[in-house]
Amino acid sequence: MIATAGHCESSAPPPFLRLAAHPLRWRLLSELARSDLRVGELCALAESRQSLVSYHLRRLREGGLVSMRRSAADGRDTYYALDLARCADLLSSAGASLHPALAPAPRSRVKPAARRPASARVLFLCTGNSARSQIAEALCERLSGGLVSAASAGSNPKPLHPNAVRVLRKRGIDIAARRSKHMSEFTAERFDYVISLCDRVREVCPEFPGGPALIHWSIPDPAREPGSDEDTLAAFERTAAELCTRIDFLVQAIEPTITTSEVTERG
Repeated sequence: MIATAGHCESSAPPPFLRLAAHPLRWRLLSELARSDLRVGELCALAESRQSLVSYHLRRLREGGLVSMRRSAADGRDTYYALDLARCADLLSSAGASLHPALAPAPRSRVKPAARRPASARVLFLCTGNSARSQIAEALCERLSGGLVSAASAGSNPKPLHPNAVRVLRKRGIDIAARRSKHMSEFTAERFDYVISLCDRVREVCPEFPGGPALIHWSIPDPAREPGSDEDTLAAFERTAAELCTRIDFLVQAIEPTITTSEVTERG
């Protein structure tokens, strides 16, 4: 009897699968995997009423899959974001709980030497182009190993923040000589992805030719962190860590499209 009860317990689907399997929650997760969004935007995309969407967002937050941040552009708005790293861990654990062979193998990247020059272009935007977008540009160049050509700009450029230089220098990246740029410098250029990192700049983002994918990551300005210099530097470290995680997933999403196009061209 004890063995039977234990078998029933171990046969129950992992909590992550039970949580994500609901059709509306899966739709919300799918939309948030692409971009941070507000409730009204999620309601329109999921074609569901706000009370229902809010209920399922709360369930996803309680499960640790989704977080929320007040909009820096309008404090009455809230942006929801998906924790892709936690989803990856929980999904891996769910597979391994069914059979050890379903545990994921380490992901292999295409070696930089085997790649052509950058085949995808990404533009990162924030208000000042002094911290978040500069950090994102440098990290994207590094993490993609040359696969992605990254640029950054702002709606109201300010001098490069010294803490942005410091946190990247710890990662072996030197951006001290880079300048801040206005986004008008790039409005005639074509990009595959335009990623806004600031709630305010999302509201004034211009149109770019070619119909790039528009993505929003609601990331607070680390320069506005209250407290001591150490507190501000810690905020920059958190920002760099979050951008590193998000950009790594972005590069993983871009890689298959690049390798597929290369195979098509060679064929």
